[in-house]
Amino acid sequence: MSIGNSPEADRPSVGAALQKARIGAGLTVEEVSATTRVRVPLVQAIEQDDFSRCGGDVYARGHIRALAHAVSLDARPLIDQFDAEHGGRPAPTPAAPLYEAERIRSEPRRPNWTAAMVAAIVAVVGFAGFTLFTGGDKSNGGPIAAGDNAKQAPAPTRHPSTIKPPISPEPSDSAVAGLPKDKVTIKVTARDGQSWISAKDANGKLLEDGLLKKGESKTITDKERIDLVLGNAGAVQLYVNGKEVKEIGHKGTVERLSYTPGDPQAG
Repeated sequence: MSIGNSPEADRPSVGAALQKARIGAGLTVEEVSATTRVRVPLVQAIEQDDFSRCGGDVYARGHIRALAHAVSLDARPLIDQFDAEHGGRPAPTPAAPLYEAERIRSEPRRPNWTAAMVAAIVAVVGFAGFTLFTGGDKSNGGPIAAGDNAKQAPAPTRHPSTIKPPISPEPSDSAVAGLPKDKVTIKVTARDGQSWISAKDANGKLLEDGLLKKGESKTITDKERIDLVLGNAGAVQLYVNGKEVKEIGHKGTVERLSYTPGDPQAG
């Protein structure tokens, strides 16, 4: 829609043209406000040719352009009409003459010879101090800086007494001699899973009873005999008097075992 060729007498005002185009497009004030982000009261004021709420002519032109675009109207004639009715568009500010720019140009900075001299003196003093500190003249017996003739210090050797022995493995058949021969000693380890254990002496006294979690161990000792009950026997590693007992049972099974100081006969 264009109003540029309308006679002056028949030409509608800027606000009336925007309102007519909005109604012709089937849009409400709220819809135009949502599209342009111009507040509803301001849209209504512009359609009534009240531009006092726009905050100035520059903002008024921007609002006219946004509203015209929202209702598919050519904004150029409307802005020209607005300028004609409001004193015209302000003339651009002329550029300053070249000679003025030359006149206000700052003079080039002169080199600061004092600062340069101070920096040079500091550098010389620092180099001299560093030379004296690191050795100076080698012929006077002072400390010699590291160079081609510097000898490397020999690497420290470790005394045999400072070397830690390796960690001992799990008890094996060779540990039998270290256990008391007049007692029965049992070590139970939940190696492959948790296990429930119960241990009693020859008189039926309870020595141990409870759940052994995976990785935990229990050591039980008695003078005469230990009656042992193992749950989930296949997950248990068992040592009797320092000897490992093989093939106790399968996982999930319950095994009842009994050992004396002379057991096992074979491990």
